[in-house]
Amino acid sequence: MLHLRLIVPTDLTDEVTERISAAVGATHLTVVKGAALDPTGDLVTADVAREAADALLAELRGLGIDQRGSISADSVDLSLSSRADAAEKAAPGDGADAVLWESMTELTHEESTLSVTYLAFLTLATMLAAYGVMLDSAILIVGAMAVGPEFGPLAGFCTGLIQRQRRLVRRSSTALLIGFPAAMIATGLFSALMDVLGLFSHARFDAPHPATQFIWQPTADSFVVAFLAGIAGTLSLTSAKSGALVGVAISVTTVPAAADAALALSYGAWHEAFTSSWQLALNLAGIIAAGTFTLLAQKLFWGRRTDRDRISRGRRTVGRSSQAEAG
Repeated sequence: MLHLRLIVPTDLTDEVTERISAAVGATHLTVVKGAALDPTGDLVTADVAREAADALLAELRGLGIDQRGSISADSVDLSLSSRADAAEKAAPGDGADAVLWESMTELTHEESTLSVTYLAFLTLATMLAAYGVMLDSAILIVGAMAVGPEFGPLAGFCTGLIQRQRRLVRRSSTALLIGFPAAMIATGLFSALMDVLGLFSHARFDAPHPATQFIWQPTADSFVVAFLAGIAGTLSLTSAKSGALVGVAISVTTVPAAADAALALSYGAWHEAFTSSWQLALNLAGIIAAGTFTLLAQKLFWGRRTDRDRISRGRRTVGRSSQAEAG
């Protein structure tokens, strides 16, 4: 369940409460007249099943509540209520399958911002991966994959495409197109420093690396794995099962490929720099293709459910009106 908290202009309170009352999956509606001071208005709260929330949020935004008042939604971890159980049962589908597009857009907007923190994590992850290549350590490579924050802007890019939000696409593209080169440059400088300190060396870089050679040997498998990981990552975001993102992060060779390309460039290994860059491109393309495909499929699926839900609500409203007239 989600708990909705609205600040509603007084002239829209009746309309909002009618919409919430008619919504399938909504319950626990309360109204506190004149409770809001900034902006002024009435406080309206309700609980709604997650699988029915997106359609209701779209209707509330259509009334301009987000412009003249406010809309906030929080996840309800525990709700001991027979009415809440009935509301979830009446809502179409399952809450784990529902896509909250408003929440998805907001989440990816934050995760796709080119911030100091984002650059720091990406740079540190790339440096860790560089050390993993030098030591031929699969453990360090996996750790670097888990630290990398690049799935945020990738998901933001896919969401922006599906939702036709050019600003989100531009923001995500900027985070990727600036973030990776910046991290690679920093890793190249880090490699030079480690070389001066005697921790890295050209001979060590040229030595056999059986545990990590997959990084600069891209194949069709690279794209397939990235595609599958992209589907899993997108589903983890839309279903709020964020724990699966760790598994996604250690499935794709983005950060390690960028790290190896930086090392190869610093030692003049042009062929390996090219193949590592190609590995990076394959993984990014696979994730973007998978994320866009997954979100499009979910949008079409839930669009049909929303249409059926609106038809059902319209029938309920007509039935209530007929009963009122008969009474």
